[in-house]
Amino acid sequence: MTVALGAVWPRRALVAECDPAGGDIAYRLPGPGGRPLDANRGLLSLAATARHGVESGQLWDHVQQLNGGLEVLLGVSTAEQSAGLSGIWDSLGQAMARVPEVDVLADCGRIAPGSPGTALLRHASMLVLVARATVDSVAHARDRLAALAGRRGEGSVVGPSIGLVLVAQPRESKAALNQVNEVLRSARLPVEVLGTVADDPRGAALLAGQWSGRLSRSMLIRSTREVARSIHARISSPSAAAR
Repeated sequence: MTVALGAVWPRRALVAECDPAGGDIAYRLPGPGGRPLDANRGLLSLAATARHGVESGQLWDHVQQLNGGLEVLLGVSTAEQSAGLSGIWDSLGQAMARVPEVDVLADCGRIAPGSPGTALLRHASMLVLVARATVDSVAHARDRLAALAGRRGEGSVVGPSIGLVLVAQPRESKAALNQVNEVLRSARLPVEVLGTVADDPRGAALLAGQWSGRLSRSMLIRSTREVARSIHARISSPSAAAR
């Protein structure tokens, strides 16, 4: 999802893998010319040089490009490797928030109480959760959103807003959006459904370079572009910038 958002983001974007459980961009997506990415260059190499915290300018020394030009900061490969990042999450979040002329899209994986990546979320302009448009997935998302909304004033997550993106079959997206909005209103959660992304396996395969064809015409990219515009408009508004 984060790679798809970065690919259609309205301005320059940097996709950062910040899931403490491990990322998989290096194994799924190629670099320029189809060459493999360097799995050791990213958060791990950044942490090795960030002995006194992370500065925004340091990030670019550890960024790589995907085939097509999207810039990425690779994360750890395993949960065990994330132990070496325990002291940098807060300064990493600050550095990402201060990168000039670039929006950083950080994939933080599953957000759970006590997760080491929570310190990074304090510096986010917006926290966006992704859920499939199924009863069980929406129920889990509702409970997680309730927990996050309740903790925003306690210093754990103080981003200015929280949003939800649904993954749904294209023909069911409108109904799913209306139903989930009603669920959130009934739960009195200060959360907005930002849009729906098409459940499009072929589009996902195109994004990973496994199929030939026009990726820009896929339902995945067309729907993700609308969501990207929605999120970008909200974080770029004067009220969001003032925060």
